[in-house]
Amino acid sequence: MSEGHSNKNFCGLEEITIRNLGVIESAQVEFKAGLNVLTGETGAGKTMVLTALSLILGGKADSEKVRTGTDRLVTSGRFSIPAELQTQIEEIGAEVESNSVLISRTVTSDGKSRVSIGGVATTAGKAAELGSELVEVHAQSSTNRLTKPAFIRSTVDAFGKLQPLVDEVTRIYSEFGFLSERIEQLRSDQRNREHELSKLAEFMKSFSAINPQLGELTEIENELSRLSSVDELQQALTSALNFLDNDEYSVNSAFIQAKRSLDHVVGKDQSLDLLSAGLGDSIFQYQDNLGALHRYLVALDADPLRLEYLQERKSAINSLIKKYGEGSDREVAFNQLILRSQESSSRIEDLEGGEERIVDLERQLASLFDELRGKSKELTLHRMEAAKSLEKNISKEVRALSMAHSRVLIEVSSSNGASISEYKSTGLDELSLLFTSHEGAAPGLITKVASGGELSRVMLAIEVVLAGVNPVSTYIFDEVDAGVGGKAAIEVGRRLSLLAKEAQVIVVTHLAQVAVWADNHLVVRKSEGGSVSISDVFALSEADRSVEIARMLSGQEDSTTAREHARELLEMVKESVIS
Repeated sequence: MSEGHSNKNFCGLEEITIRNLGVIESAQVEFKAGLNVLTGETGAGKTMVLTALSLILGGKADSEKVRTGTDRLVTSGRFSIPAELQTQIEEIGAEVESNSVLISRTVTSDGKSRVSIGGVATTAGKAAELGSELVEVHAQSSTNRLTKPAFIRSTVDAFGKLQPLVDEVTRIYSEFGFLSERIEQLRSDQRNREHELSKLAEFMKSFSAINPQLGELTEIENELSRLSSVDELQQALTSALNFLDNDEYSVNSAFIQAKRSLDHVVGKDQSLDLLSAGLGDSIFQYQDNLGALHRYLVALDADPLRLEYLQERKSAINSLIKKYGEGSDREVAFNQLILRSQESSSRIEDLEGGEERIVDLERQLASLFDELRGKSKELTLHRMEAAKSLEKNISKEVRALSMAHSRVLIEVSSSNGASISEYKSTGLDELSLLFTSHEGAAPGLITKVASGGELSRVMLAIEVVLAGVNPVSTYIFDEVDAGVGGKAAIEVGRRLSLLAKEAQVIVVTHLAQVAVWADNHLVVRKSEGGSVSISDVFALSEADRSVEIARMLSGQEDSTTAREHARELLEMVKESVIS
């Protein structure tokens, strides 16, 4: 077992709880800092743990994953999070306890899904957004990303820390597109200039006469509801206050008497002192609420004139929406009207400016194009520099994974940029990944010349290099050793162990040569009935590890030869760490 993995300031996945997911009836899996390895026989449910994590972090809800004969699956994960994420999580009202947050997901057999973060209901999208900050998942299918230029480009940009410059190019490109459309619209409108100006003037006159404000309709409806229900509200408040603030029996007096009784024994028992202090807080909160209810009752007054004004105002806004609004959603149509009023002023200015206005906007467009070209060329230069450095780092990692003569190259192809049609929102560049596994051999597109095992190791090398510049708390590898065996598998395990010194690493593997590097070795076993329960997922002791490693080597845990080989592998890891 490797050393040097400390739990100090640990951030990562602490545990996953699963119920009714696939073959898993119920399970609770605890993870630690360092390298966590998950093994077990084929079909035992190892990958179901990662399926659970995918659901927790906003993955697609699939009712087929619900265990047969049950109505829902429930899975949750507890994460220890870095301080910078706590504020983001607390903004949605979620609870962060001892730097940990619980994310839960429920999927019913009819496909309905619920997500909560820190006890607060949220969306799968929000969980996925948070998950991208916490976890990086590498599965067998991840090698497919090597075929996608967008992945190669984003990898280079991440390595070179180029995202601010990319964002600037994207902003200018978007502004150019918006201004181009505006000019085109203006040219079209000029042919019907008088008609367009008349329509805009009519709309602005109707809108200005009412001058509705964003959010006003909701406020009006709330106030109308209150003014229309004054009698009911007064009765409810009076009744509530009679119970809470009764001279004959006062809740406040009961609270105070109880607190005085407890004050006589302050200092006798710390736990009771805490309860007494909590009661004191409750008294203050009760008194605040009581005062607020009294103030609300005093302020509550029927106002016929205000009620009439609000009804007329609501009617006027609804008429405006009916005449000019679009769509069946009244709130959306209302907000679009306000946006339209803001845009109409500039459209009137454009139309009244005639040809001179078009010329002026075209000058602005030309200036934007010059800015776009300059920033894109700057981005290309930085990408080329980052690509050269990145390919060296990846090649170094790949060679350490028993591919001594392999080389990875990143090709950056860039357009001249003379025409706007050559641009994308990410600049002028197309990037591709080239690979050669032999000295002197010409590099080719990696997906055409690399084997499955080589692709897996290149992907691992990329993850390791990026971890050095853009680390996340937890890296998860599912069957990263596909197509790998022997010495190469040992080197994959060694590299995962080194990565686990910087972050938490969780690996699902069927290779003993990878599993021997674990700091925390977990096994999933099926019962005779074919299911997995809490007792079937457990961490192995040092003594039990050699038995599991032997099973992975030969399929026979009681094989003397396999056990001897297992001990040799475990000893090799210990010596490697010591040296």
